[in-house]
Amino acid sequence: MNPAIVIPTYWANDPSQPGVYDHATAVDEPLPELARCLDSLDDVCGVIRVIVLLVAPPEAEASARARIQAIVREHADLNPLVIGSGEARLIAGRIETLCPGFSGEFASLRGYGSIRNMGLVACAMLGHDVAVFMDDDEVTLSPDFLVDAVYGLGRLTRQDLKILAKTGHFVDENGSHLADVSRPKFWEHWWSKRREFNEWMSGALEGSRIKRSNYVCGGCMTVHAAAFSRVPFDPWITRGEDLDYLMNLRMAGFEMWFDRQWYVRHLPPTTPDAPNRFLQDVYRWIYERAKLDFCARRPSLRRVTADSLMPYPGKWLTAELDERISRTALARAIAGPERAAYLRTWRRGRADAYAYAAANAENYARLLSFWPSVVDEIWDDERLASAVLEMSSGRDEGPDPTSPATEKGVGA
Repeated sequence: MNPAIVIPTYWANDPSQPGVYDHATAVDEPLPELARCLDSLDDVCGVIRVIVLLVAPPEAEASARARIQAIVREHADLNPLVIGSGEARLIAGRIETLCPGFSGEFASLRGYGSIRNMGLVACAMLGHDVAVFMDDDEVTLSPDFLVDAVYGLGRLTRQDLKILAKTGHFVDENGSHLADVSRPKFWEHWWSKRREFNEWMSGALEGSRIKRSNYVCGGCMTVHAAAFSRVPFDPWITRGEDLDYLMNLRMAGFEMWFDRQWYVRHLPPTTPDAPNRFLQDVYRWIYERAKLDFCARRPSLRRVTADSLMPYPGKWLTAELDERISRTALARAIAGPERAAYLRTWRRGRADAYAYAAANAENYARLLSFWPSVVDEIWDDERLASAVLEMSSGRDEGPDPTSPATEKGVGA
């Protein structure tokens, strides 16, 4: 196998401002999460290439690029490739020649699903037959991280099902494999998924090493080309693109498998539970349910039911979802923080989310129909790869302006 590690990294001038993504690294952060992540990968055996996907608003990209270039120069043995907006445009341009009639950026550096697809396309372009996803706020815990990542891939289970996509999981800073369920606020009662998650995870951590999964950790996930060449991530999902990918795989006749012995440590920065994140989740679950309902009527796709995903996330795909959204939005509007924003979600956001789901429920089925031809055409594309590698390697931004050495005038 020829695996590549894919790491999306999100940057901004001021991460404290509300944004599209859960959290971003400040361009002037002295100790960026990405540096810590790559430090841990230095100790991992068998790393062939690390693909870093740079996601930043236009006004912050140049500064973020300079920071990332300074970081990856310290990790030359990882053979890093940074894909920013310039490299992404080269790849997107090639894709547009293959499917000119399809609108939308289904492989780009904007939107969780599209960003993941950019990672898959980059792997295909370079001939990597396994994509191993990490998040930049995670660290590996063993030199055998990659050995564990590919463990079982390509093998048949006792039911003669081939393992082509696999997820590990993460432990928190205290080493716990389970979510913290201590003293939730009362307005979180209908929206918290932690107890349902813990119910599933507690069982998954026992018994055989690999088993069929109802859960996906996007920062500890590996997908073989036999699966990712047929099944893309969903660009229309607003959040939770990793768990959504499990459902996409099932629709296409594959499975996501859980490896209880493969995990990383998750060290996320502290971020507030902003109203925008709740609204994204409202859009996410309403859209997910609508998409699965539409795809269930397509004879070429397998039906994915809520019952098959119990105890988590099945309940979020039933009629119970509507009441959960309504009660949570109203409770937060009455007693939670930033009440006006939640009141807007209760009054208008729900209706807008239903409209979004109705307008886009068919899109993913269309993408499934031509994605395989895109990956096939881009696979091991030497001309495209050379152009992308040349552009990326030519972006030497000079010294990191925030490094201690620069601040002290060393080397000036």
